[in-house]
Amino acid sequence: MDDETVDRTYGPAARAALAAFPIDAQDLTLVSLSENVTFRVTDGRDGRAYVFRLHRPGYHTLDELVSERAWIRALAGAGIDVPAAVMTRDGQDYVPVTIPATGEQRFAGLASWTEGRLLSDVLAETADQKRVEESFEQLGAITAAMHNQASTWQPPSGFKRHALDSDGLMGMEPHWGEFWEHRALTAGERRLLLDVRRRMHDLLSGLSRDPHAYSVIHADMHPGNIVVDGDRLTVIDFDDAGYGWHQYDIATALTHWQTKPNADEIERAFLAGYRANRPVPDEALSLIPQFRLIRWMATIGWFHQRPEVNRPSAIFEERKAWVLDQCAALQRTPTSC
Repeated sequence: MDDETVDRTYGPAARAALAAFPIDAQDLTLVSLSENVTFRVTDGRDGRAYVFRLHRPGYHTLDELVSERAWIRALAGAGIDVPAAVMTRDGQDYVPVTIPATGEQRFAGLASWTEGRLLSDVLAETADQKRVEESFEQLGAITAAMHNQASTWQPPSGFKRHALDSDGLMGMEPHWGEFWEHRALTAGERRLLLDVRRRMHDLLSGLSRDPHAYSVIHADMHPGNIVVDGDRLTVIDFDDAGYGWHQYDIATALTHWQTKPNADEIERAFLAGYRANRPVPDEALSLIPQFRLIRWMATIGWFHQRPEVNRPSAIFEERKAWVLDQCAALQRTPTSC
């Protein structure tokens, strides 16, 4: 969908919804059209920029979206850099909006714009290995700080987010879709994924849910969701945040680099930053390889669930090949997960 079509489809509803917020909304500009429709908007009074999002229908209820913001505010209170939410004129977090062109019911929310560049873009452009390792060490430290906050935080009454537990990740109706049903898989590959799904489900079912190991997590903690501005790193995109094991956040941060030649150095740097801020037993870290596999199995489900991206791509093919290799290796070692 080109920008003109996006504006024709979503622009009128977006501009109407913006009237509920205490800014003089100007220069509505599309940032991305994916699961959500995301715009940049400027306050005509002082030139400040904001991010305005029309949340995708059917993924989160209003209570879940409000709960997401409750955690973001708590993280900010703990000194973690996150976008600041903007309430409506009557003190609400979101505005319900109907998209006339599609009939969709969405919720619209406004937050401060985060200046800077995505860490993923910065890292893709540098050949400085030291810079890369330092960035992952910082990412490890931020992840640990978020886990420290979540482990001791008491969510407010009515707090609701999805659970990325054994069923949510590896059940027969996983949160991000039935990965074994992706159309690019052969019948044999589907059987292989189903077998490993069962084994990973059994593994997760036996893990502790003590809050020091299982709490609210970001669940999409990779360099593409970190904005760099000088020495400041801001965590963005809490759309997938829910209850889960801390190893899932760690694995997510590392999977995007696990096929690169310097993957071992990246992991050491990340864990150094993490352990400098939060103790974690070796036994817990020994499960990172399994959580990496779980992450990319879930990612195949993400592709399967979204027709707009459900097409062959280099990223998908890389992840599918890696997952199938890992699953085949597991089948050759039947006594271990």
